Amino acid sequence: MSITVIFFLGLFVALLGVIPPGLLNMTAARISLKEGAGSGIMFSTGVCIVVFAQTYIAAIFARYLSSHPNIIEILQRVAFVIFVLITIYFLVLASKQHEPKVETDIRSKKSRLFHGVLLSVLNVFPIPYQAYMTITLASFGWMDFQRTSIITYVTGAATGTFVMLYFYIFFFEKIKDTKFTSQKSMNYSIGIITGIVSLVTLINILMEL
Repeated sequence: MSITVIFFLGLFVALLGVIPPGLLNMTAARISLKEGAGSGIMFSTGVCIVVFAQTYIAAIFARYLSSHPNIIEILQRVAFVIFVLITIYFLVLASKQHEPKVETDIRSKKSRLFHGVLLSVLNVFPIPYQAYMTITLASFGWMDFQRTSIITYVTGAATGTFVMLYFYIFFFEKIKDTKFTSQKSMNYSIGIITGIVSLVTLINILMEL
C-alpha cells in the first residue's frame, strides 16, 4: 500500500476520533478565545506530541496482536460488544447530560504546550482506539506493520489530530452558539461514530467466519 494512502488513512482515523467535541478540542478552543490563537496552537502541539507517541505504541501493540490471531478474534468480539453498548449509551441514555465546563487560566505559551501534553497523557483512549483501527485496516490489507508504514500512519494520525484541533481553534467562535456544540449533539455525534465502528467490526467478524 502506498505510504501516501497510509498517511491519509491515519489522518482520517484520527479526524474521526477527534471530531466529537471533547475535553481536548474544547479546551484548545477556549484557550484560543481567551488567550489568542498562538496559545491554542501551542496547546494543540503538546496534544499532538503525545498522540504521536500513543499511536506508535498502539501500532506496535497491534503488530504483536496481528501475529496472534486467536487473541485478535477474542478482542474483536469484545470490542464489538463494547462499541455497541457505548453507542446505545450515547444515543439513548446520555442525551440529557449537562455540558462539562472547562475553565482556563491565562498562562504562557510554553506552559500551554505542557498543559496540552499533560491533558493528552491523561486521555488514554487513543491507544486502544488506534490499536483496534490499525488491526482492522491491516485485516483489510490497507496497511502493514513495516516500520515505514507505522511511522507514516502515526504521522498521519498526529497531523489529523492537529487539523481538527486547528479547526476548533479558529471556528469555535462561529459555532459555539449553535446546536452543534450542545451536549445532546455531542452525545449523538459520539454515538454515531461508535455505531460506525461497531458496524465495521461486525463486518470484519462476519468476513472471518
